[in-house]
Amino acid sequence: MGRHTTARTRRRMLLPLMALALAAVLGAATWAAVALARSDPGCEPARVVVAASPDIAPAVTQTARDLALACVAFDVQPRESLQMAEELSGTAPRPQAWIPSSTLFLRRADGVPASGPSVASSPVVLAVAEPVAKELGWPRKPLTWPEVLGSPGIVAGMPDPVRDPVGVSALLALRDVAKDASDPAAAYMALLRKFSTTTSDTTAGSPTVFPASENAVLRHNSALAEGEAALVAAYSPASLSLDYPFVEIAGANERQGRAVAELKRALLYGSATGPQAGLRASGGQALRLTETDQRVAAEGQRSAEIPAAAEVDKVLSQWAGVNVSARVQVLIDVSGSMSAPVPGTGKSRLRITLEAVENALHLFKSTSQVRFLAFATKMDGERDYREILPMAPVGRQLAAVDRLRAVRAVPDGQTGLYDSVLDIYRLARKEWEPGKLNLVTVMTDGRNTDPGGISRENLMAELGKLRDPDRPVPLIAIGIGPDADETELAQLVAPVGGQAFLSRDPAKIGEVFYGALGRIAGAG
Repeated sequence: MGRHTTARTRRRMLLPLMALALAAVLGAATWAAVALARSDPGCEPARVVVAASPDIAPAVTQTARDLALACVAFDVQPRESLQMAEELSGTAPRPQAWIPSSTLFLRRADGVPASGPSVASSPVVLAVAEPVAKELGWPRKPLTWPEVLGSPGIVAGMPDPVRDPVGVSALLALRDVAKDASDPAAAYMALLRKFSTTTSDTTAGSPTVFPASENAVLRHNSALAEGEAALVAAYSPASLSLDYPFVEIAGANERQGRAVAELKRALLYGSATGPQAGLRASGGQALRLTETDQRVAAEGQRSAEIPAAAEVDKVLSQWAGVNVSARVQVLIDVSGSMSAPVPGTGKSRLRITLEAVENALHLFKSTSQVRFLAFATKMDGERDYREILPMAPVGRQLAAVDRLRAVRAVPDGQTGLYDSVLDIYRLARKEWEPGKLNLVTVMTDGRNTDPGGISRENLMAELGKLRDPDRPVPLIAIGIGPDADETELAQLVAPVGGQAFLSRDPAKIGEVFYGALGRIAGAG
């Protein structure tokens, strides 16, 4: 929060989305009753059920009412898009048409088209409390996401991206903010951590900066309660707008089908984006408000393209990775080959790996615990590994990071991969804690070269015996550089349901490491 914001304002800063949604539901329900009453006497009206996102439902109902189709009774039902997607995947009665807030919801429902024409749009913005916005120079200049997020003292919040496309859009925009950093992956994870703190840290205070639809910002500002701060919208070209696709649901009879077609045609002509709706046309054209709220940008706003499903899964997994408490064993290869230089960096493979591991400490929640171990051959008597830092909370490890930085490669050391992985996996199983992501991570630039160690076949058999679906311990194997054996790593993780990742370019090990942790956490 800004320095001059009162405590009372701070407490009331979070956008009351639930209240706004309820208002939209009540408003739409009233219109639906009127629409049903307009059917002509003397005929049996065809009942046409249209499920619509609560923020567009009032405009859809008004459009249906204005059509005044003979012997048609439109029943526009304001329905939260996630709930509707789940119902469409079950056995509940199906509407004849559906207008969710985002095309992303169409991917989550069975038996519906994968896309539909957009009848309106609302950009996803960074909603900034007006006192904070003024401290950043607004209204003399428009706010930008990088400027807002780089400001000290803000408290960032995030709607659940798994349930709300506003959150997905924000994750894509945050990735764009981080793309020009010297280490984009690390910068992105740092931003995610900034937004994730309010989900677990009750001392963080109410958010003063958070993603929201432009429509929600407009509704909030038009209904301010005493002591409540208005919100200022910051726009990003990388954010994905809510696009309100219109889809027809299979099963309509001929009369219902004709009525649905007429309603879609009217909505596509812009009837849902009138002056009172607070919604833009599908292309993001200028807001059609007689007196535009100066806290939002009236000019046109283009939306980013809807990403492929795999891309959405990726950002959701990365988000999951920063929102889970973990208990992690990290095995780092220090065999002789890890001293090889990485072209263009002036650093060795080991140095870049250690830097990536150090930076990754900021990825984990403060409640996470990490142990670091180095392995080669005969590191501790006959044992192929030794402990660098014992299991401890992230904060303590950051305070002792000099010990991690001091690790050096063993000039003639071989790669005692198999014995080290088996011992540490057994340790992780013994120390397993409920409610945490328990995992083992091994980072190596080669394959097992310990002639006196366990064979691959026996290793896989032993790991298979240790697997317990009720107490999972995923194994992440990260291959570094051109000599990493992809086949061996894939076989290594298979018995315990882990995943193998490759970074052929050692300079990009950080990005691979963060992505691996995020994907494992998202799958857990």
